[in-house]
Amino acid sequence: MAAPAASEGQTAESAGAGEPAPYAAAASQGGTKMLTKAEFLKSVWNYEKNPKEWIFLGDKPAIIDFYADWCGPCRTASPILEEVSHEFADKINVYKIDTQKEKELAAVFGVRSIPLFLYIPKSGKPTMMAGIARTKEDTKKMFIDNINKFLLSTNQ
Repeated sequence: MAAPAASEGQTAESAGAGEPAPYAAAASQGGTKMLTKAEFLKSVWNYEKNPKEWIFLGDKPAIIDFYADWCGPCRTASPILEEVSHEFADKINVYKIDTQKEKELAAVFGVRSIPLFLYIPKSGKPTMMAGIARTKEDTKKMFIDNINKFLLSTNQ
């Protein structure tokens, strides 16, 4: 199976900070965690071992924010997603992938525009959403609505 295809979107932003090494420990406290290819293969999906089949390796649903430091909407989304990650810390993990540093991961998912958010339920196929809303308030609402719809819904 190829990586999940992108679907609809709004308008987005994110920009990352944080250290890759302590990402696992920080997961229980909330906050976004940076992912390298090695961490992605271990914590999300080992596409080298299972290239044709999506097998999610996470312990709870997740969002992956594909971003770049030069991206204005990404920089807008970043603090909002950080805030949401703390609000949902006990229910989801939130990861960030710098598309400039992790070009292979961006290619695996066919990232053509950023910000791009991959919503990964505990079981089932992930959903991609591009962009952010026009305002910070609407962007936060977009994240919360998408978390409830794609990650926490009992109808998955």
